Amino acid sequence: MIKHIVMWQLKDEAEGADKAANARKMKELLEACRGISPGMLKLEVGLPQPGLEATYDIVLYSEFTDKAALDAYSEHPQHQALKPFFSAVRTGRQCMDYEV
Repeated sequence: MIKHIVMWQLKDEAEGADKAANARKMKELLEACRGISPGMLKLEVGLPQPGLEATYDIVLYSEFTDKAALDAYSEHPQHQALKPFFSAVRTGRQCMDYEV
């Protein structure tokens, strides 16, 4: 199994919206990708919660059966369509994939 974790820091304002609105939009767009490719086992999207530590503005946690399944998700047109908006609103991105 491959675990795929991505965290983004967002601009205070971008694309005509503030950070919170863009984070909510990113969450909706990512959640719409749930199940778009075979081998995706899990997809969760988290936003900062009051009272809990958060150094990033949004996080994606997903699990795939293998690297081929992760690659299919990454290359899927619906996933690729997110990239222009995400690039426009983010200041930073961190990613880690690992096998368990």
